[in-house]
Amino acid sequence: MENKIYSINGPVVTVRHANVFHMLEKVYVGHAKLLGEVISISTEKTTIQVYESTTGLIPGEPVFPTGEPISALLGPGLLKNIFDGIERPLKKIAEDFGIYIPIGSDVESLDSDKKWDVNITAKMNDQLNGGSIYATIQETSMIEHRLLVPGDQKGKVTWVAKSGQYKLFDTIVKIVDEKGVERDLTLAQKWPIKVPRPVKKRLTISTPLISGQRVIDTLFPIAKGGTAAVPGGFGTGKTMMQHQFAKWCDADIIVYVGCGERGNEMTQVLEEFTDLIDPRTDKPLMERTVLIANTSNMPVAAREASIYTGVTIAEYYRDMGYHVAVMADSTSRWAEALREISGRLEEMPAEEGFPAYLPSRISQFYERAGYMENLNETTGSVSIIGAVSPQGADFSEPVTQNTKRFVRSFWALDKQLAYARHYAAINWNQSYSDYVGDLTKWYDKNIGTEFLSDRTRIMSLLAEETKLLEIVKLIGSDVLPDDQKLIIEIGKVIRQGYLQQNAFHKIDTYVPLKKQLLMMNVIIHLYEQSKQVVSDGKALSVLLETGIFEDVIKMKYDVTNEALEKFDDYINKIDRIVKRMK
Repeated sequence: MENKIYSINGPVVTVRHANVFHMLEKVYVGHAKLLGEVISISTEKTTIQVYESTTGLIPGEPVFPTGEPISALLGPGLLKNIFDGIERPLKKIAEDFGIYIPIGSDVESLDSDKKWDVNITAKMNDQLNGGSIYATIQETSMIEHRLLVPGDQKGKVTWVAKSGQYKLFDTIVKIVDEKGVERDLTLAQKWPIKVPRPVKKRLTISTPLISGQRVIDTLFPIAKGGTAAVPGGFGTGKTMMQHQFAKWCDADIIVYVGCGERGNEMTQVLEEFTDLIDPRTDKPLMERTVLIANTSNMPVAAREASIYTGVTIAEYYRDMGYHVAVMADSTSRWAEALREISGRLEEMPAEEGFPAYLPSRISQFYERAGYMENLNETTGSVSIIGAVSPQGADFSEPVTQNTKRFVRSFWALDKQLAYARHYAAINWNQSYSDYVGDLTKWYDKNIGTEFLSDRTRIMSLLAEETKLLEIVKLIGSDVLPDDQKLIIEIGKVIRQGYLQQNAFHKIDTYVPLKKQLLMMNVIIHLYEQSKQVVSDGKALSVLLETGIFEDVIKMKYDVTNEALEKFDDYINKIDRIVKRMK
């Protein structure tokens, strides 16, 4: 065979004088048939990146073309499953081969022998277009799987099977297109992972993705179909925050991509996710979750594939009409994989050795988020929350800075806050969200017009407190007048009583928007009444001695999500104390 390995450089393999390969084609490398992808072609040589360990590979071994791109197999069985970066099921591999993944292991992504109860909705002579639903399957107790005609196919139905039990590759509908070509529709389809799935049109973002985490929902919201970056140094709580978001956000389906993270951390993720109970249904959260585990000791090229595999699965469920949240942890490891492969390809390095195309790769990933009208006229969304792990918590490094250009919510995690046990450790001075304007109508209609005005007030008080704390560092707090001391005290109430949230407390772990509004109302009422007391010449210290500030901090633990009328008691208590002081 002409197509033989000429050189091997880590995950990069070259073949000389081959003319049978195509750009981005899937190939099998060596006698072990390692999965690879063509990334460069010239008349002299073809360059392939291998998604598996090349240990033991030698020059002269054959390379087999396939004529198709790297694709994800999409069908029932994705939910509740755990895959590696190239969509191999880790549970099945563990059963067949043990705890270590053998190279070249040709394991089916989805179980082709399992029978599914299929309700076929297509009828004879129906005209089906790309995205049309032709059958449904109850994939889990929570999610109905809708079988879709692949986006590049359409035709008239010429044969329909009866509803019943079928395997993954059984033909259940046949269609004939305008050219007379017959196509079989099964329970599964393949889609190239680097090609976005087609949609009818991109819709305006106008609905928040509610997480029940106050610092996010109030100060730095993300919309359904939006993008957010979570940058933070080691130990700042990126993974913990994504767990909380995945558990509580009002997305229908979660796709969690562990990209290049430490093995023990991924083990923790896998164990915790399989144990988590969905608070909406009291059933396991895994029933609406897909996990992709690609640890730091797995082949470096597979990190890139894991990101695309995850977002392709998310788009597939979006096309059914679901709202999907993708957690990518962490995109820095993905960027490091790009840098390593770029170095082996001897490409000209850009800033800090990253390839010059790093910004375009990051933008291509985040651009696959959005709120869409699908080809079948349903609506769905893909929201992407990407963790970034800058070395030394330096937010000026290239991955963080380029991510910042392409996301609209930026949740900067602070090491000092994390070490002070303030979770979520989002720094309110460095973080921002550009979605507030898009979501204004939704907040005004569903929560009340005062929600965003309260938010603005809280933000301004925090900004004033930050300035005053800088002065206190220099000259101490004794020289400040009482009205400025009050801002520092109310800032403490906002930080400890509102922004700090206990994920392990049954009341505080999730807070609905209505409760968030009422909590802000109490804090702002306390500030206004206290300001009046101070302006009347009364000492702030006397007001502090009443303990009302500590009581307001603790209200997050005292008022349940069902007994919101108790906030009136706090308002009345503040009024009584202020009245006594007058």
